[in-house]
This record gives sequence, C-alpha cells and structure tokens, in this order.
Amino acid sequence: MTLADDVRLRLDLARALINEAGRLALSHFADRAHLGIDAKLNGQDVVSAADRDVEALIRTGIAAAFPGDGFLGEESGLAEGHSGWRWIVDPIDGTSCFVHGLASWCISIALSDAERQTRFGLILAPVSSELYEAVAGEGARLNGKPIQVDRQTSLETGLVGLGASHRIAAVDVASVLEALLTKGGMFVRSGSGALSIAEVAAGRLAAYYEPHINAWDCLAGLLIVREAGGFTADFPGRGRSLLAGGPVLAAAPQIAGPLNELIAGARRRSP
Repeated sequence: MTLADDVRLRLDLARALINEAGRLALSHFADRAHLGIDAKLNGQDVVSAADRDVEALIRTGIAAAFPGDGFLGEESGLAEGHSGWRWIVDPIDGTSCFVHGLASWCISIALSDAERQTRFGLILAPVSSELYEAVAGEGARLNGKPIQVDRQTSLETGLVGLGASHRIAAVDVASVLEALLTKGGMFVRSGSGALSIAEVAAGRLAAYYEPHINAWDCLAGLLIVREAGGFTADFPGRGRSLLAGGPVLAAAPQIAGPLNELIAGARRRSP
C-alpha cells in the first residue's frame, strides 16, 4: 500500500466521522437548555458535554480503524501512535458561540504525516451544512466545488477576521485593530478561528489573524487556505512547540505583505 493509499483511506474515514460528528453536535445544539457546561477559565474558554461527546466519537472511530495512529484533541490531549500518522481534532471550535445559540462554530479534523506535514484538512460548519476540504496538492473545495481566495480585494476593501483570547494581552489585539481601522480597513470577529480561516479560503474574508491559536484550531484551515491559493505564515513559528500554539495568519496573497507590515507596526507602537 502506498502513502497515497494510506491518506485516501484515512480521508474516507474522516469524511464519514465528521458528518456523524456534525449530526451529534447539532443534536446537542438543539437541546442547549440541558447541555452540561464547565467553565475552564473564563467566559470564552468553555467546554461542554457536546465537546467531549463529539471528540470521543471521532477518537473512538479512528482508534477502531487505525489503532496505531496518534491523536491530538482539544479535550483529551495528545496520545502518540507508532504508525507515523497523527490526527488533530477540534470537536467544536467556537464553543462560546455554540452554547449561546450562535451559528459560528465548526468541527475541524486534520491529518499529519511522519514529517508533521498536514496531508488533509476538513472543516464542517453543521448549522450551514458547509464542508470545507483540502488534500495536499489537490486544491480546496466547499461542498465538493473548487474554491479560491479572493485575489482582487485589498486591505482597505476586504474584511479581515481577527481573533482574540485571554492567553494574550488585550493590547496585542487592540493595537492591530486600531491600525487596521486607521488604514481604512474593516474587521469581523466570528468566535471561531477555524471557521474564519476556512472563510479566507472561500474568498469571504481577505485574511485572518490571531496572536495566539492552538494547533487543533488551525491546521486543517491553514492547509485549506494554501490549497485555495492563499498565503499562510509558518505555524507555530520558529522555536515554538506545536503543542504550545502560536500566532496565525492566513490571507489572500496580495493581502499578506501589507497585513504583515501593519501587524509589525502595531507591535512596535504598543506599550
């Protein structure tokens, strides 16, 4: 069996699991009044019974089919395997939106190889029934149709997605926001980094930036953006551990340079 066969078999499983996980997540979403919720640290970092149940479904399905594969999940952490393959899963990215009845949440599944290169990524937005998908070297698709980043928009005319968390100082986001608005640009904050990155690939957002994000939130989306013709900064960055996360930037190619300059300038001006 070739490496391509190995990827294809796992991709078939990932498609089946993400759709099954989407149905489970939607059942919890429809019954939020009875959803068990635990606050991790604050109002943003929340974990629900839905997060745990969805991750358990995906992890159990992978273990049954490929018991030698490694697994990195937001809720259950890292379990190393011996096959060289590792699955990276966020069962519900945007849990705060989920528990408050907002539609901006998704399920993200990525697969990396022995060199830790992402081989495929899937992001499902169950409320809108949109499945973003990319296989390395094969382009990006939304519900089976090819997608590309928006190559016409500028930093001033496009929408830039911004993410924030309590893991970083408020000024790290506020300074970038101030610089963007001063330049005449506009921003959106959806609550789901993974879904926002996918929307860059679909040409809906010009770019997405977050000073710190975790691997399970972004690896699938970053591959989808690259396969859609976009730019992604190296993640998690030089000298950083994948488990520690880092800054993320995904953009249409003509936006990448100007946005990088804007971010660097905002950092220099921030106290």
